[in-house]
Amino acid sequence: MTPAPQNPAPQNPSPRELDVRPILRSGGEPFQAIMEAVNGLKPGQALRLFAPFRPQPLFKVMEGRGFAHQAQEVEGGDWEVLFTPQESAAVEVSADADDPDSWPDPVEHLDLTELDPPEPMVRILAAAERLQPGEVLFALLSREPIFLFPELAKRGHQWAGNFDETRTTFRIFVRVGKPKD
Repeated sequence: MTPAPQNPAPQNPSPRELDVRPILRSGGEPFQAIMEAVNGLKPGQALRLFAPFRPQPLFKVMEGRGFAHQAQEVEGGDWEVLFTPQESAAVEVSADADDPDSWPDPVEHLDLTELDPPEPMVRILAAAERLQPGEVLFALLSREPIFLFPELAKRGHQWAGNFDETRTTFRIFVRVGKPKD
């Protein structure tokens, strides 16, 4: 008797390609295009980036989003970087954050996944204003809130967050700090 055929492991989709060289040649800033491409990736999908230089600062950003990288120089001094999603996304934390594992349970939960920017940031900042120092709020977002992070820091708040396993929802905890004078 022959064994039943095994279901093959699901194949990850082909890497999405993004060439930021034309953006940079025209004097533009490609970071937003890169983040939009990352936000548009399917679960398990990699991003192949082409740039006129080795994008070293981007490596840390992408590592925080759960991606490893392989960079190689190609013709003419340009670079090709393959960002590959890792099994579990690392948790990013604000520079001044105490150990998030020691934070109290959230007193407020927000699902902001259906809102367009800047509404999630506005709602998180407003919710933080209603809370007492040391209290925590939790929010779900449809993308990484890169413009929210400096606003939280300005207000003395700490944060910790990462993408869920499907890389479609960003989860953030905000610990309210004392107002800065």
